[in-house]
Amino acid sequence: MNIDNATHCATCGRPFSLFASEMTTGYGEIDSVRYCFPCCGDQDREAMQRDGHATLYLTDSPVGATVTNWPGTLKFPARVTGRSRNNFGAKRTDFRFTGPDGREWCGRQVGEWSQLANVRRMKSA
Repeated sequence: MNIDNATHCATCGRPFSLFASEMTTGYGEIDSVRYCFPCCGDQDREAMQRDGHATLYLTDSPVGATVTNWPGTLKFPARVTGRSRNNFGAKRTDFRFTGPDGREWCGRQVGEWSQLANVRRMKSA
């Protein structure tokens, strides 16, 4: 199958226009290869299971905290376990969630103006 990667996903062949909006292109890019948002979620899930760590985003709302990838195609409900200050005085949020492999994961988000969160799989007891 000959697919134009400028307008279609390299994995599934769907056109990016299905996922585009005024705020986004509708694709993610790795090593100059473009993937649609659902395929980005699949790749993030596989990488988490393989590597045991990832950089995701922690969003907090009145409904509850959620850990997600950038396009929002990979989501996990999170339990905030602590709020404190780090050694530089920035706000720090610690949280846990059940990851794509069914195991317990933990994460840390630092700063008031960032949602970036480093997460890792916890060791089995």
